[in-house]
Amino acid sequence: MAGFFKHYLRSRGAVVGYCAGCGGIFAVVFALYGLPLEAVLYPGALCLLLGAAVLGLDLLRQWSRHRQRVLVLHHMDPSRLPPPKTPAETELTTLAQQLFQQTQAQRTQDRTREQEALDYFAAWVHQIKTPIAAMGMLLQEEDSAQNRALCVELFRVQQYVDMVLSYLRLQSEGSDYVFREVALDPAIRACIHRFAPQFIHKRIRLHYDGTQERAFTDEKWFRFILEQLLSNAVKYTPKGAITIRVQAGVLEVEDSGIGIAPEDLPRIFERGFTGYNGRADQKATGLGLYLCQEAARRLGASMEASSQVGVGTVLRLRLPRERLDVE
Repeated sequence: MAGFFKHYLRSRGAVVGYCAGCGGIFAVVFALYGLPLEAVLYPGALCLLLGAAVLGLDLLRQWSRHRQRVLVLHHMDPSRLPPPKTPAETELTTLAQQLFQQTQAQRTQDRTREQEALDYFAAWVHQIKTPIAAMGMLLQEEDSAQNRALCVELFRVQQYVDMVLSYLRLQSEGSDYVFREVALDPAIRACIHRFAPQFIHKRIRLHYDGTQERAFTDEKWFRFILEQLLSNAVKYTPKGAITIRVQAGVLEVEDSGIGIAPEDLPRIFERGFTGYNGRADQKATGLGLYLCQEAARRLGASMEASSQVGVGTVLRLRLPRERLDVE
């Protein structure tokens, strides 16, 4: 209100100055002719009172129109603009409406292009799965060290494909969640079974004692998060062990890997952030933990991390303990 009042006075300063100047001229002329001072003070006071009333009414009118313009800015809807009173306001209203129409048309065009790109990549992901599955079957026909190594690399390709598909699903406006009470142990063991060749190939020990914990969540997205955490743990653990624990609704994946630099730790969940380890590896995408956090947020869960360079990293997923209301 104070800012608007100052702006209003500046915009009406010329008119107020003109009226004050006219009153001064009358006062000087009356004084030169020797007329009584009351002859100019009385009508001057009446004019001042009338001017203050007119100025006050104009201030209220401008304040009302200001509130309407603020509402337009909040809702981005030019149809809410007050009716123009001057040619300048008419021109500005027309300009605002034309700009709004152009912006809406550009947004529609951008959304169409984005949806086309998402549809294309989704189709590509589904199509690429067929040759990946075929290559996996061919590699399993002969058990050799070379084929086992190729199976490990093919598994990583499959992971990247799944990551792309999950990214597309998280970016879409649709709902891909089925919330129910999930027994966590079978889901965790399924993820462990899928990563077993990775543990064997890198000679990494796995510690998991099982759990009786249950949570209201989406099992598919829970497994996606756990697989991403296991993937990171395997990638950055040259030797040692990976431990999975579940206590009081908190899933922990702890590794004895290279750890995360303290300056990188606050940013590991940012999209595209790779940090020192990612720059050294030259293969990191900076999407894995970002997707984990985004999926966790939509599940009503949260992600935390603690790490020490050269000692290892602990990533925690705090699952909701109560049923969620899903719209």
